[in-house]
Amino acid sequence: MEKTDLKSLPMDQLEQWVLEHGEKKFRAKQLYQWMHVKLADSVEQMSNLPAKLREQISENSTFTVLKQVTMQESAIDGTRKYLFELEDHNMVESVLMRYKHGNSVCISSQVGCRMGCRFCASTLDGLVRNLTPAEMLEQIYRISADTGERVSNVVVMGTGEPLDNYDNLLTFIRMLTDENGLHISQRNITVSTCGLVPRIRDLAKEDLQITLALSLHASSQEKRLELMPVAKAYEIHEVVEALRDYFEETGRRVTFEYSLVAGVNDSEEDAKQLSELIRGINCHVNLIPVNPIKERDFVQPDGKAVQEFKNKLEKCRINVTIRREMGRDIDGACGQLRKRYSERQDS
Repeated sequence: MEKTDLKSLPMDQLEQWVLEHGEKKFRAKQLYQWMHVKLADSVEQMSNLPAKLREQISENSTFTVLKQVTMQESAIDGTRKYLFELEDHNMVESVLMRYKHGNSVCISSQVGCRMGCRFCASTLDGLVRNLTPAEMLEQIYRISADTGERVSNVVVMGTGEPLDNYDNLLTFIRMLTDENGLHISQRNITVSTCGLVPRIRDLAKEDLQITLALSLHASSQEKRLELMPVAKAYEIHEVVEALRDYFEETGRRVTFEYSLVAGVNDSEEDAKQLSELIRGINCHVNLIPVNPIKERDFVQPDGKAVQEFKNKLEKCRINVTIRREMGRDIDGACGQLRKRYSERQDS
């Protein structure tokens, strides 16, 4: 019989599980707090639960706790990159970024990724599997426990395509923002997608107050096809129109992520085309000088070129910022740490 993954159960389902195991309903709230507020890493820590219930948890359920394999801390800005091991020995990465407004954690939503974006190390070995809600939550919990500091912002922008793991993503968001758990504001959660149009339209109807970020990275269909295979399924104007409708449905300003690659998508014509493409959308453009990976030949534009691209967008009245580079000295790009570790283990 398949065991129940307790840390993936929302409160109402956990209450049902507790009742089915012969305990009173209030035990569910105690158990939920141990898992999602006190961040217990073992059933034995749950001192106010009856011994019989703890025994049932151990015997009849899975209690997900990620194992920290390694952690790299940037000497430049204090960014921390974590590599965690899952129960099946797969690895996932997470990043802690410290800002004046609070700590932000970037988590992975899948082991690997099947989207194939050419500038991303996460896709090099394809998709292994989806992460459970518990495995997504645990990345935040283990980082918070390791630092002793509260996490106030969460970005689902690490390894994987979040909307390709749609149901687990929704459960994760609702549990993370549940008043019985860490109770992080939905407005402090950002979900990134490469542009799965049907799922973007589904997400718009979920009554969430999260920020949706589109990994756009090109100003034309032709160039997006060169960088992102997903463009074969969803044409660039179709994707942008879905983001326009997302704002109309939710009232939440959308973000366009645009990785600048020297000689590929950073010309004056690119800036002009991008401005025309997203004109009239309540949005913000996040310019990201591409983080080079050794498996690809992409080159980062110099600082002057990045600033000029920003200036051209601003002249077209586009709200734009240049993402502050963090963790460059610690395999900062998605998938780099996991891949380096795997290569060392295989050598």
